[in-house]
Amino acid sequence: MANKEIKTEQAPAAIGPYSQGISAENIAFVSGQLPIDPATGEFAGNDIASQTRQSLKNVQAILAENGMTMADVTKTTVLLADIAEFAEMNQVYAEFFAEPFPARAAFEVAALPKNAKVEIEAIAVKR
Repeated sequence: MANKEIKTEQAPAAIGPYSQGISAENIAFVSGQLPIDPATGEFAGNDIASQTRQSLKNVQAILAENGMTMADVTKTTVLLADIAEFAEMNQVYAEFFAEPFPARAAFEVAALPKNAKVEIEAIAVKR
């Protein structure tokens, strides 16, 4: 079966040569989501909590377009501009997931596109 693009207007459009997500049978790969509100094209806020929430809402919207939910997420990667904001990011992150929580890696990076505070990617498996 060929890869299928996942595309929705409920999440920001890709800002480069990549897809919002790709579906391969029962697996979805969601590209890193910046905290851009698709309605305004701007960041949802300037703090880590509002940016984390918007990044995860974008992941959620892309998964929904593919008939999936956050409960299908098996792995995430969180990129942070400042690892000192990890605890605050984690509080918001916990609002989107229930046990068993997805596997996760979190890193501080030198910079993110558009000077975002966070970017989150996900892999989901439809059961």
